Amino acid sequence: MAIDWIGFSYAALVSSGGIVGFFKAGSVASLAAGLLFGVLAAIGAYLTSRNAKNVWVSLGTSGTLAVVMGMRFLNSWKFMPAGLMALTSVLMLGKIMIGMHRRPHES
Repeated sequence: MAIDWIGFSYAALVSSGGIVGFFKAGSVASLAAGLLFGVLAAIGAYLTSRNAKNVWVSLGTSGTLAVVMGMRFLNSWKFMPAGLMALTSVLMLGKIMIGMHRRPHES
């Protein structure tokens, strides 16, 4: 059983982004979304650590954040925070898909 350190690091980044958004701008929505998606990313990393084929929570979380934050970045062209989160979410999606390709799922 290998621990998904990259997944847990991603979860910490997402959560800390929500916390920073709250303290910098007073955004309760940023805090709630950051903590919600951070917890979901941590659950996904835990599930992937237990079973390398169980990537669906991580895939859904990083995919959702990639789309939402990517759209926010395209609307504002500001790298922080939308561009950074979109980039890290796309990288996380790539990591998950490479892992899926190396360990094909049985039907």
